[in-house]
Amino acid sequence: MKCPKCGYEHKEEISRGEIQKKGMVDKAEKGNLMSRPAFGYKLENNKLIPAQNSEEVREIFEEFLNEKISLGQLARKHNFSINGLKKILTNFTYIGKIKFNNQIHDGNHEPLISSTLFNHVQNKLENLGIKNPNA
Repeated sequence: MKCPKCGYEHKEEISRGEIQKKGMVDKAEKGNLMSRPAFGYKLENNKLIPAQNSEEVREIFEEFLNEKISLGQLARKHNFSINGLKKILTNFTYIGKIKFNNQIHDGNHEPLISSTLFNHVQNKLENLGIKNPNA
């Protein structure tokens, strides 16, 4: 297609949005953070590192899995909304992964919990019929 302004013959039209998305996908594939740090992490020198409250993340996962406690009770105990708690319980960041554009990539950060604990919590959420707010 010939540009009416400059006369240049463009072979393919690529929008600014497509260029930005490609850059973000490339960044995620390299394990880099695509948004603000998840609860329990902080950003230091463009790298996710555990924050002072990182131990609370493990506690939340352990309590949800092992105690007879509702999401509402657990959310109140840790001062979250129920939806905020669900986002924590389903966030791949905590097992050292980055999720972007419905793809899961290895992250460049330390996991706060084991994949085993994360998967057990996902199974419990599914068995309780609780929908993933991050899907």
